[in-house]
Amino acid sequence: MSPAISTDLIDQLTTPVLLLDSSLHIVHVNPAFCAWVGMGARRWLKLRLDQLGAPALVTITEQATAQSQAQRIDHLVFRPLPEIELSAQAVVSPLRHLGTVVSLIEFRLRDDAADAASRWPEALSATLKGLAHEVRNPLAGIKGAAQLLARRIHDSDERRYVEVIEQETLRLSDLVERLLDPKPQRALATVNVHEILERVRLLAEADAAWAARIVRDYDPSLPDIVGDRDRLVQSVWNLVRNALQAGASEVRLRTRIEHGVSLGDRLYRLAMRIDVVDNGTGVPEELTAQIFLPLVSGRAEGTGLGLAITQEIVREHGGALSFRSRAGHTVFTVMLPLEVAG
Repeated sequence: MSPAISTDLIDQLTTPVLLLDSSLHIVHVNPAFCAWVGMGARRWLKLRLDQLGAPALVTITEQATAQSQAQRIDHLVFRPLPEIELSAQAVVSPLRHLGTVVSLIEFRLRDDAADAASRWPEALSATLKGLAHEVRNPLAGIKGAAQLLARRIHDSDERRYVEVIEQETLRLSDLVERLLDPKPQRALATVNVHEILERVRLLAEADAAWAARIVRDYDPSLPDIVGDRDRLVQSVWNLVRNALQAGASEVRLRTRIEHGVSLGDRLYRLAMRIDVVDNGTGVPEELTAQIFLPLVSGRAEGTGLGLAITQEIVREHGGALSFRSRAGHTVFTVMLPLEVAG
């Protein structure tokens, strides 16, 4: 019988979570778990934990219940289906409710997909590197043409777009160099997140030709952060461009402060949340488990590099990237650390 525990908070977690009753039957799975394994909630409900192909998980769950103390396994091999093999760190927490003990299992992902995404440059094929090499010369030509054009334009509004061409050409040139010859991260500096979002908004308006509405939803009290301005522009622009390519007619750029956020193995008293919200077609269900892998795309003409690059940049800044999606409502969230918990 299902324990009468509210699952609203569990469903908001970005890490996969299972809730078990006292007999180790699954009574609830959150959306992050469904996205991780690539199948809906109905497939898992009422199954016993020992039916998931992870005997070590059964052992530590029984230990957690017997000792009334959370248990962790760092390298869990998880086979929920014969054709699916995942790995993760698992934390089992016993919860006492109405005189009985239930178990909450949180999976902290350390699977091959996450490892591959963090090392995406190694996954680039020789063809992609060759393409980057070929792109280098046209970018130099665009930069030169933009500089010549800037000398002939005196209207401030028109010059603004010429400046965008110049700056974006420089940023793309830097990206090409990183593809061809990865180099150490540049020195970080103090940056204002809303200046970054305003740059992205200008790019989006130019790209969408006013076919999409770009909405600001900023918290003006947010402090500056330390980061690489160009890399952060690249990360958010990738998310917005994906939204536009998914047919969004409205993209909302939203900033907020979050309290008590865990990023990696550290707890932060304050963190900055950047949401890119759109009303496009959403992430295809079959791609949710591997959406951050390089070369994975839901569009035939897509390269599958945008989200891999974004995740790499966010991790460079000590943050985390997550998403939730359904048709007509997709939210990609960038979480960046501000203050470490005391």
